[in-house]
Amino acid sequence: MSYGRYVLACLLWAVPLFAADAWRVPSKSQIDGIYPQIESLYMDIHRNPELSLHEEKTAAKMADQLRHLGFAVTTGVAHTGVVGVLKNGTGPTVMVRAELDALPVPEKTGLPYASHVMTKNDLGVDVPVMHACGHDLHMAIGIGTATLLSQNKDRWRGTFIFVGQPAEERVKGADAMLADGLFTRFPKPDYAIAVHDTNSLPAGKVGYTTGYALANSDSVDVTVFGKGGHGAAPQESVDPIVIAARTIVAWQTIVARENDPMDPAVITVGSIHGGTKHNIIPDEVHMQLTVRSYKDEVRKHLLDSIARIARAEAEAAGAPKPPLVEVTESVPSVYNDPTLTQRIAGALKQSLGDSAVLQEAPAMAGDDFAYYGRAGVPALEFSVGAVNPAQFAAAQKSGEALPGPHSPFFAPDREPSLRTGVEAEMTAVLELLGKP
Repeated sequence: MSYGRYVLACLLWAVPLFAADAWRVPSKSQIDGIYPQIESLYMDIHRNPELSLHEEKTAAKMADQLRHLGFAVTTGVAHTGVVGVLKNGTGPTVMVRAELDALPVPEKTGLPYASHVMTKNDLGVDVPVMHACGHDLHMAIGIGTATLLSQNKDRWRGTFIFVGQPAEERVKGADAMLADGLFTRFPKPDYAIAVHDTNSLPAGKVGYTTGYALANSDSVDVTVFGKGGHGAAPQESVDPIVIAARTIVAWQTIVARENDPMDPAVITVGSIHGGTKHNIIPDEVHMQLTVRSYKDEVRKHLLDSIARIARAEAEAAGAPKPPLVEVTESVPSVYNDPTLTQRIAGALKQSLGDSAVLQEAPAMAGDDFAYYGRAGVPALEFSVGAVNPAQFAAAQKSGEALPGPHSPFFAPDREPSLRTGVEAEMTAVLELLGKP
């Protein structure tokens, strides 16, 4: 065989390989075609945020979008949750989660589509509301993925499930949706995927973490009791402020002296309240803690030790009764299935390029996406960069801290964040769904 015929034969042999891979990658022209719709949806949601468990209008918008695309839509799952199911023959079932709720944060971005919403929280207090964590971006990306899937049924087989989840900011929504039959009333997914924007990457890049990605997060309320009295006669009282002070210091030894330093752990006392006046010893002091870890056994040791030390310090001080220790809010750690993570990372590199897909370190933030993995579904939550690339580069050079999720100044770089998010999520979903 001549050299020219050999090259031609190699090229002809390679064509099916390129064609087989192309089905997994959304085209730029297709993203261009849906971008105006996705951008309009994003700005509308951003302008009109709703608090956790009050996402009625947001849920209605998601439901309307999905119905228009031909999904079978169920609303009112766990009160305000939305589930859209799109079946397309026999194949795997893939779920994408997008959060519906916003935060009680006053927006200070100065954007033309900034939120000016004020509403009453569950205590009846007027609070500002802002999508300060990027859930509006996640919803728009999810609808973008749903739109492309509905337009390209010749490129996949299986079942796609869009989950609009309430109350992520209160880490209640995922567990509540599962309790309301998410994996029994609807097809149980073979895989669960979520994206989350980040200020740790510039727009145009995505990040992934294998294994533990986000932490166990536990909110603990501790009330220590004393015997109140006059500040000038402390001998006639049992001072709960002193008990609380000794307890806080002793808690630090849990991490410093009881925990394996190779297993990350955090105990932070974020709030302490006791007393009303300079010269009055109060009857009690209330403390609020956040406790973070990755491994379940570390989590259990931290929580057990917090209660043990609180009881011991109270007894040592002669307190009239033991302290009250309550875990008031908790969520398990997000564990990215290693096999799934590596598979999706490979597909993302093929779509976006190796330089745009970065491995990130685990973080101590929490997310109730963890519950889907705990329910036996291989799961992956990966990051989408949201910072203007020029601003990101300048901040890296100067050391400036950029506004991130939960900041009133957090404003994703809209167009590249949306475009990259849709391309990345669509690529991940197509990688997992069956070939046509």
